[in-house]
Amino acid sequence: MSELRVWAPDAERPQLLVGDERVALVRQERGWWATDRPLPPGTDYWIDLGDGQPRPDPRSPWQPHGVDGPSRSYDHDSYRWDDEGWRGVDLASSVVYELHVGTCTPEGTWAAAIERLDHLVDLGVSIVELLPCNTFSGERGWGYDGVLWWAPHHAYGSPDDLKAFVDGCHARGLGVVMDVVYNHLGPAGNHLPQYGPWFTSTYSTPWGDALNYDSAGSDIVRWHVFDNALMWLRDYHCDGLRLDAVHAIHDESALHLIAELQQQVAVLDPPRFLIAESDLNDPKVVRTADVGGWGVAAQWSDDFHHALHAAVTGERTGYYSEFDGPDVATALNEVFVYGGRYSPHRDRRHGAPVGNLPRTRFLGYAQNHDQVGNRAAGERLSMLVSLEQCKAVAALVLTAPFVPMLWMGEEWGAQTPWCYFTAHTDPDLAEAVREGRRGEFATFGWRPEDVPDPQALQTFTQSRLDWDEPTEGQHKELLAWYRDLIALRRERQLWTGDTSAHFDPADRCIVVRRPGVVVAATLGGSTAVLELSGTPLLAAGEVTIGDTSIRLGPWSVAVLG
Repeated sequence: MSELRVWAPDAERPQLLVGDERVALVRQERGWWATDRPLPPGTDYWIDLGDGQPRPDPRSPWQPHGVDGPSRSYDHDSYRWDDEGWRGVDLASSVVYELHVGTCTPEGTWAAAIERLDHLVDLGVSIVELLPCNTFSGERGWGYDGVLWWAPHHAYGSPDDLKAFVDGCHARGLGVVMDVVYNHLGPAGNHLPQYGPWFTSTYSTPWGDALNYDSAGSDIVRWHVFDNALMWLRDYHCDGLRLDAVHAIHDESALHLIAELQQQVAVLDPPRFLIAESDLNDPKVVRTADVGGWGVAAQWSDDFHHALHAAVTGERTGYYSEFDGPDVATALNEVFVYGGRYSPHRDRRHGAPVGNLPRTRFLGYAQNHDQVGNRAAGERLSMLVSLEQCKAVAALVLTAPFVPMLWMGEEWGAQTPWCYFTAHTDPDLAEAVREGRRGEFATFGWRPEDVPDPQALQTFTQSRLDWDEPTEGQHKELLAWYRDLIALRRERQLWTGDTSAHFDPADRCIVVRRPGVVVAATLGGSTAVLELSGTPLLAAGEVTIGDTSIRLGPWSVAVLG
């Protein structure tokens, strides 16, 4: 790092602080300040905007002491990569594995996570999707409250450790997707408002003022987003980015922030891609630019999750109230259950039909960090339903036309919860988060004392995976089932071809026809007799296969070729 540049259009006399040395920054165009004072790698430094208050650099590449500590210079060129020749990964034919570094292993570091990559290779997944790894307040958290976008979270290791993790993935043929958050910043350690017009009161969000993507000064705010995104792809060799909650990005520009970001990513070599999270059920996110879309490679599809979850658990609270078994078939056939139809939960029409868009432009899943972690006690699906139900759900997800995504530990039916946890050092903020969490679930009938304390260390430690589980009993059995399904998906190339799904409410049986494969599953306590024939490939539960028919007991599933 040879030169420091800071965008601080409102500052009067900003200075660089290195030890006892103070270096005045020189004013440049459009609110930029700079100095040619060298910052050799490993140098700790601060920025003083002229008010005598030292702050971290907004573009700090490393925060070894957390959000309130000094920034540390770092040379990206110093790391020696071993992935020469790596040409990326094909998203459409992939199976994605969502992973949180802090709870994946007891150590909670990138170095420790490398030791678990062979498990993922044996499982058959193609891409590791990391929850956000930028610096956030405290030692532990989900990562979505990041405030220093350029600095990998210090509790997970150094920038070199993150690069070694990506290197280790590529060495095993695994792609890496980094989750990034451009719709808000966290409540602690956010110094950006003091630097310039990063936020605007024109729009409100659940986190306060929105990031300024279309008002005065927004050009440079947008540039920061693009440069940060390209850093993860260029300097950390990530294969793609998952964009958090793009529906919460307010931008009335002619060219939306995400569409412009996609333009910049599209020209990279090796090829990289974007995956968006959106609850709008709007296909423009993944439609190509020539027909007015943003051109993003794929987006999450919550409707498929909601329909599956409601069908197998019987839960009918919140948004689950408007989903059931028939909607599983609708999602498989049409992607969005609410593709323009009336939503009782919202009391309005919601979404738009996807038409003939490739189904590989959508991720399908039965679990993810949000749907597990935003339950009061962080229960996984495997803690709510039986082994047979887990197998039926897995078969529907892994033979679906979407890009399947698994949540870490799902493949062996982990019995460790995954809770909402934080480690804010500000006691007032910690109490506000604690009370907010309790109040949120009080409306669902949870007593405050039964909602895990997000700030408690135990809430975090109990959320760690137990790596002894996959070698034992039903966990081992379910893991083998997932491996077989992923192998079948690859063998039959189930990311191609049409889908026809039908749900019979009488016996709660769903039949899904894919190219060369038929999946039949009972999603309830009834028995179903179906006129189906084919070669048995995989089966679980009470299944009897005849020459021209098949009998399924309660919560049973069969895959025929």
